[in-house]
Amino acid sequence: MPDSDRQTEPSPIADEACGTFTEDGWFEVQTRVQPHHTDYAGVVWHGSYITWLETARVECLRAIGVGYEDLVRSGCDLPVVDLALRYHRSLGLGDRVSVRTRLEPVRGVRISWIYEVSSPDRAVLYVTGRVTLVTVDRQQGRIVRRLPETLAEAINRLPA
Repeated sequence: MPDSDRQTEPSPIADEACGTFTEDGWFEVQTRVQPHHTDYAGVVWHGSYITWLETARVECLRAIGVGYEDLVRSGCDLPVVDLALRYHRSLGLGDRVSVRTRLEPVRGVRISWIYEVSSPDRAVLYVTGRVTLVTVDRQQGRIVRRLPETLAEAINRLPA
């Protein structure tokens, strides 16, 4: 398709977050364990949890008005600098799962998210975790000492 025929404005559906804020202030996305999430034994491979955490984090930002793709276009990146997971129980093929996240208080440019991966009714806890990101100027490859204004404003809109 020629560039002149491409849609330049994102569709409204693409801008909607795939998840919701819960009454207790967490942002929640749900998924079902698919074959590509598992190892040869049908148990969720440990790296799949990291993908689910990132999905929840990116969709939470989208829900408060910050598209990750917009940050990248503006020259900002948010690389992970620390990741800790605690596995409580395994998940298997076909299981439904809820991934919940919330932001811890921001310290400088360190943005830390906490997570719970559980059954949709939260009766069974599978994984808990914490991921810390920093803001980096993509062009200079350096940590910036201030959060981008749009990100800082959006973070202030998160439920307490």
